[in-house]
Amino acid sequence: MSAPSPSRVQAYRASILHFRADPAFDTDSHAWHEDGLLIVEDGRVQAAGDYAQLRHTLAADVPVHDCRGKLIVPGFIDTHVHYPQTDIIASPAPGLLPWLETYTFPAERKFADPGHAREVARFFLDELLRCGTTTAMVYCTVHPESVDAFFAESEARKLRMVAGKIMMDRNCPEFLRDTAEGGARDSEELIRKWHKRGRQLYALTPRFAPTSTEAQLQLTGELARRYPDTFLQTHVAENTDEVAWVKSLFPASRSYLDVYDHYGMLRPRAMFAHCIWLDDHDRARLHETRAAASICPTSNLFLGSGLFDFARADAARVPLALATDVGGGTSFSMLQTMNEVYKVARMGGTYLPALRMFYLATLGNARSMQLEGTIGNFAPGTEADFVVLDPQATPLLKRRTSRANELEELLFALALLGDDRTVAATYSAGRRVHLRAGSEHAEFAS
Repeated sequence: MSAPSPSRVQAYRASILHFRADPAFDTDSHAWHEDGLLIVEDGRVQAAGDYAQLRHTLAADVPVHDCRGKLIVPGFIDTHVHYPQTDIIASPAPGLLPWLETYTFPAERKFADPGHAREVARFFLDELLRCGTTTAMVYCTVHPESVDAFFAESEARKLRMVAGKIMMDRNCPEFLRDTAEGGARDSEELIRKWHKRGRQLYALTPRFAPTSTEAQLQLTGELARRYPDTFLQTHVAENTDEVAWVKSLFPASRSYLDVYDHYGMLRPRAMFAHCIWLDDHDRARLHETRAAASICPTSNLFLGSGLFDFARADAARVPLALATDVGGGTSFSMLQTMNEVYKVARMGGTYLPALRMFYLATLGNARSMQLEGTIGNFAPGTEADFVVLDPQATPLLKRRTSRANELEELLFALALLGDDRTVAATYSAGRRVHLRAGSEHAEFAS
């Protein structure tokens, strides 16, 4: 259950960090207030800055919640995650395709049952909020009931979520197969029902090119043009076996990404998961079309898919995003995802500062989704989605952060040593939606 509505204005005193730009390309990328104040009014950010400067702007009756010793950052954003795969996280398989056949498809079959879908959606959203994730791009199943269940649970909590019905009409079990026309019709009905209803947003969701006929991809592209403010999400170039399969199915296409490009699916608000086995022409097309690459390090390592190439992606100025990809991914925590993406980058010869990892998980992901100005930082008027992080959450984290001499050291320790225990509280549109067990209730508004 969500907490009761807060007072009209709330203020939070803590260290505050948020971003204006990508630290990889802009030296003036972030705002850091060691003794800061975040002021929230009617679910939106009114101001964020130094406590000494902002405290005089508060009316005498505005409560100031004292969170000193903790760090407030914008709510984490996950750009690629499958809620129906919650129950198959950490399932053993030798690779992506056998993992789909053995675990994923049987699990997704159960989502024709609205009761089952609703129960899993509740647990899934609880887990996201426990890890500090306030927005996610979510795959449902082929069943429209799975979408209704997810959005109903999200709407009840007043969360900003993006989700969509999977579309697949071939190369999958009969019990999960739709048709080109049926999938498009269901998707359009769901768009009309849910897109921009409160904080809910719809994503056209063809699973990946091998499970859609050319007719289905054609209709998806038509829907993308008919509803340009919707999102689009799918997978591309995750592993070499998959790439070879796509080549055999679409021999006339220049590349895997080119299959989607041919059908008009590269556009702003399109999110392509993985993007490991791309070439420079593909990367240039992502940049030109403002479609984004969603990096899924725990999933790529778990399934042995490969390492994302940061150097080539940055050289092409590809819009980058970060994601957990549960259930191929092995954690709902964006902090643990930072831990793994740091290692993936190092193995590929790139050093990722912690500052950039936090950027990717917040404003970077919002930008990749074309949602800057709505979520992702503390610019005045943005929705007040934020996380209170505790640098003393575990004995080891407390010991390491107590020796941090600069912001980068503090963030690096949080990224490499942090997990769900580090999240003291999570807020969505100014409402507390998660409080860590054992946290001092007096610190946090309800």
